Amino acid sequence: MNDSSSSTPSSTPRAQRLPSLSQPFKALVLGSTGTLGSAFVQALQDCEGCSQVVTVSRTSHAGFALESEESIAQAAAEEKSKGPYSIIVDATGALTIDGKGPEKRLTALNAAQLARAFEINAIGRALILKHFIELLPRQGRCLFAVLSARVGSLSDNKLGGWYGYRASKAAGNMLLQTAAVESHRTRPDAVFVAMQPGTVPSKLSAPFQSGHTTVSATDAVAGLLKAINELEARPQAWFIDYQGGLIDW
Repeated sequence: MNDSSSSTPSSTPRAQRLPSLSQPFKALVLGSTGTLGSAFVQALQDCEGCSQVVTVSRTSHAGFALESEESIAQAAAEEKSKGPYSIIVDATGALTIDGKGPEKRLTALNAAQLARAFEINAIGRALILKHFIELLPRQGRCLFAVLSARVGSLSDNKLGGWYGYRASKAAGNMLLQTAAVESHRTRPDAVFVAMQPGTVPSKLSAPFQSGHTTVSATDAVAGLLKAINELEARPQAWFIDYQGGLIDW
């Protein structure tokens, strides 16, 4: 698959997964080389009515990194002329950072590791919102969907642990919520949503799958696309899981 390219026509009928969008529509996926990002790319390429899927990653955009606003702004500028995009999916973020997984206890906390979690999962998300929301159309229904995690829910925290990951995901959710409130003033038909994909098997998640029911990336993405297609535009963001269930912030 060639990054930042048009989807190729198929001779077989394609599933209609996003009928709420005006057809044909264009899509953009950030973090397109990850397990879930690549599944979103494939699903959107197979989606009837999608004329083009543009991808953003370190592979397609040399130097692209969540730690660099310059690289994020440059990627947005490079892909703006191909838009506007009726759906933008931000599949970036990280659980294991610099070879270190989530902290299970307070005694394991250190400032540098916490700062890195926020740099990737919160500040990086804020910068993507800053530069890529402008690639949505100003009129008509459109979707801005970001990968989140149930552990980022304050009300759902029953087990504790995973301090930096929980806190940075909660912060990322708040940044999305705040951007949704502001964007509703100029894009009243835009839908903003944080997505919980479930536990998807991957090389990075393998050490944390024990005791959890897993779902394939293909099934998780199919469920998420179906769920976000049915969401109404409102002045706030949504927080949902891949089965379409609402998650409390």
